Amino acid sequence: MPTYQTLLYDNREGVCTITLNRPDVYNAFNEQMKKELNDALKETERDSAARCIVIRGAGNKAFCSGQDLKEHAGGTRSLKDSLEKSYNPMIRKIRTIEKPIIGMINGVAAGAGCSLALACDMRIMSSSAKLIEVFIRIGLVPDSGSHWFLTRLVGMARAFEYATTGCDITAEEAERVGLVNKVVHPEQLEEETMTLATRFAQAPTKSIGLIKRTLNKSLSSDLDTILEYEAYIQQIASETEDHQEGVKAFLEKRQPNFKGR
Repeated sequence: MPTYQTLLYDNREGVCTITLNRPDVYNAFNEQMKKELNDALKETERDSAARCIVIRGAGNKAFCSGQDLKEHAGGTRSLKDSLEKSYNPMIRKIRTIEKPIIGMINGVAAGAGCSLALACDMRIMSSSAKLIEVFIRIGLVPDSGSHWFLTRLVGMARAFEYATTGCDITAEEAERVGLVNKVVHPEQLEEETMTLATRFAQAPTKSIGLIKRTLNKSLSSDLDTILEYEAYIQQIASETEDHQEGVKAFLEKRQPNFKGR
């Protein structure tokens, strides 16, 4: 199992948990953590034993507060290069890994940390946590995919509101407008998240990956294109071991034992 300086990586019973582990700075991204998260995502994509991924923050105050502004204080750097070399590959990998990815929002998710949360397939959020598109507070614009995710999750008007005001988005509001799937009490967050992750890890995860691929494609396709693509993807799904097991279990009136193959 890989070890990192800024992350905790744990893979057991089909669930790979990646913990952003810089709690003293609200799990903010420095160069090391960006590199390590990109590496960890590639590792869990390759690992056939990892059938569901959970991304979380260490401690109970923050999921991720975005870029660590102190790291480059007083110096000059290209934000364009930082995005193209580190953040954008991270977001692309999350969206293209054909495994379910759950964001466990245990505390504040701000800036690139908010984008990271929004990139996940599902989000379970602590009732004490909040989301903040904080960029405008320092004269920047949202990045790491936030423009794309916000408009699709909440529509143009609210996306504009959140991006241009940098307001705190409470857990209650995040659930109401569709930014997160479920809000739970802080003490129940880990249990709720892991229950969902375990369910995914025991599911036909090859099919879930194909669903994720097709949903991504649907965002930029017309109906005819998706109807044709569904036929193509369905043929792939029909040839998996899990489909054969699902049919057999149904006929035998028992619970299926899916292997993710």
